[in-house]
Amino acid sequence: MRLPFAILIPALLAAGAAPAQQQPNAAPVDGPSRRFTGADLFGLSIAADPQISPDGRTIVYVRRTADVMTDRMQSSLWLIDVASGRQSPFATQGGSPRWSPDGTRIAYVAGDGSGSQLFVRWLATGASTRVTSFPGDPQALAWSPDGTRLAYIATVAGEPASLGKAPAKPEGASWAEPLQVIDRVNYRSDGPGYIKPGHDHLFVVAADGGAARQLTFGAFDDGGPLSWTPDGREIVFAAIRGPDADRQVMNSDVIAVDVTTATLRQLTTRDGPDDRARVSPDGSRIAWQGFDDKRRSYENAELYVGDRNAGAPRSLTASLDRGMEDAVWAADGRSLYASYDDRGARRIARIGLDGRVTPLVDNVQGGGLDRPYTGGDFSVSKAGAIAYTGGDAGAPADVWIWTGGKARRLTQLNAVMTGAKALAPVRKVAVVAPDGRPIDAWLATPPNRVAGKRLPLILEIHGGPNSAYGPSFATDVQLYVAAGYAVLWTNPRGSTSYGAEFANLIDKNYPSADYDDLIAAVDAAIADGTADPDNLFVTGGSGGGVLTAWIVGKTNRFKAAATQKPVINWVSEALTMDNTLFTSRYWFTKLPWEDPMSYWNRSPLSLVGNVRTPTLVVVGSDDYRTPVSESEQYYAALQIRGVPTALVKVPGASHGGFTARPSQSAGKAAAILAWFDRYRTPAPAPAPAGQ
Repeated sequence: MRLPFAILIPALLAAGAAPAQQQPNAAPVDGPSRRFTGADLFGLSIAADPQISPDGRTIVYVRRTADVMTDRMQSSLWLIDVASGRQSPFATQGGSPRWSPDGTRIAYVAGDGSGSQLFVRWLATGASTRVTSFPGDPQALAWSPDGTRLAYIATVAGEPASLGKAPAKPEGASWAEPLQVIDRVNYRSDGPGYIKPGHDHLFVVAADGGAARQLTFGAFDDGGPLSWTPDGREIVFAAIRGPDADRQVMNSDVIAVDVTTATLRQLTTRDGPDDRARVSPDGSRIAWQGFDDKRRSYENAELYVGDRNAGAPRSLTASLDRGMEDAVWAADGRSLYASYDDRGARRIARIGLDGRVTPLVDNVQGGGLDRPYTGGDFSVSKAGAIAYTGGDAGAPADVWIWTGGKARRLTQLNAVMTGAKALAPVRKVAVVAPDGRPIDAWLATPPNRVAGKRLPLILEIHGGPNSAYGPSFATDVQLYVAAGYAVLWTNPRGSTSYGAEFANLIDKNYPSADYDDLIAAVDAAIADGTADPDNLFVTGGSGGGVLTAWIVGKTNRFKAAATQKPVINWVSEALTMDNTLFTSRYWFTKLPWEDPMSYWNRSPLSLVGNVRTPTLVVVGSDDYRTPVSESEQYYAALQIRGVPTALVKVPGASHGGFTARPSQSAGKAAAILAWFDRYRTPAPAPAPAGQ
């Protein structure tokens, strides 16, 4: 289950992958010019959403590259010939590419100047056409089985709520904006901001263009992915519908809509999310993901299979004890390919209808650039070839292919940049928590480290808290290391990819013993001779920001801290965050006014009287997940107490888009380093040999 703060033992590397510790592209260290810098963020590219053709011969993927002139990540589409690895440009902008069933066309989404529209290109001629002209930014594209139609989700604008009526404005007069009336439970969303009137609905359009037809209606938001039945008569999707829909947090159901009559059939009914439904190739079964909602902070999303009406459902992955990320049917309908996180690494496996799990790929990587979160995308050809985003700590995600039991890297998007830079080696650190539990952790150090010399250490804490880090490429890590720090990151209790029991060790008790796991990781880095115990620093974002503020309220061991987009007061967060009903329903047993002390006792603000650590506070100015007021409360409290502090706001940045613009990502890291450098003291010289 994805939690509102979001959003690795070492991955076993697939054939042909170089271990991160070896850094195959790194040349000898010559000086400052070889260090990774903030400007290098503009030279990075990352692969995403690789879609393999039905015959397995060609892959189309999204390449995201920083544009130094616009200070944004720009998306373009590229084709890869699988046999030769040769690449060719497909579209200078766009995303969400999807192959037609016969492999002759690719549908994709691209901007048209005022928004995004749906386009189709014919591979044989290179000709393309715009298929839609309806405002609403199409998403969740899905071809009909016969290739004649495309289904998608788009936003249908609605009328704003109103109360009363203002006087008529004289012609030519300049008046204030009209009143804004809010009557929705969830009235703003991190990223988009205040929600505009309207809802997301399902549409179908002819693949060669024409008028689109709306299939779903009402004051509900329908979501993808969309899956057609083989006969083309129905489309399966997921939504929260019904008279109480706006008061449900994640109680979605699998629904089928008749393409001809627009009649809806609800296929699942349990209390809990059911979504990501996929119809089997022969139409006899439906697979989907979900769980029974027990009002805990985390549940594994299990992979279910039922009959064509989702009847007689059974979980295929209950014994796996891992949360499913995505799943698609094999062409023969006898198994599914699924991705999931396992001990800090994203993996792909074949899962039989008997529940048997056959691991296939173990170096999936992708998602963001700034921090080492798990992630990655994949698709499967009819013959079972898997195109996926993969890699290691040496570079952002590339396109890989798995076939015949072997994995092969098809792109090296950052080879020129990484070959010119001395990047940090990454290794695993053995950590044992005070209660004896093993905790996974990784340590990055400067490539030119003098043997035996202790280094100032930055503890970097992931958000979530139900998420996971791993040995993946991260620009924050590289920037910190280039400034002379060792960087430690870990998956304390509450992290995902270790099973539901481990994730729920902090259920209704966060922060708590996850603090002890983090301190144990720091002690392990000191014990192995890397960390200077007199030069310890701590930072983290979102859930990691919570734990950063909690740590400095519990100990004075750290020379300085930087809490990023934290929750400081659980009462105010629960009543001002974008997902209004979430915090009080899943992270506490009672409402804030029913048991305020439970909220207070788990709030870092309750410990601010203990804080003596100089603490920087960093937040996006448009953060609606852990609102700006949380950071401002903490900054004010530290100022009142006379603790050295500063407040850094990232203009225009949401919670999820905190580092979306390269200059701001680099600037944020630079601000944290400047703060730490202010309190850093010279490290002791290494002990002479033999002493």
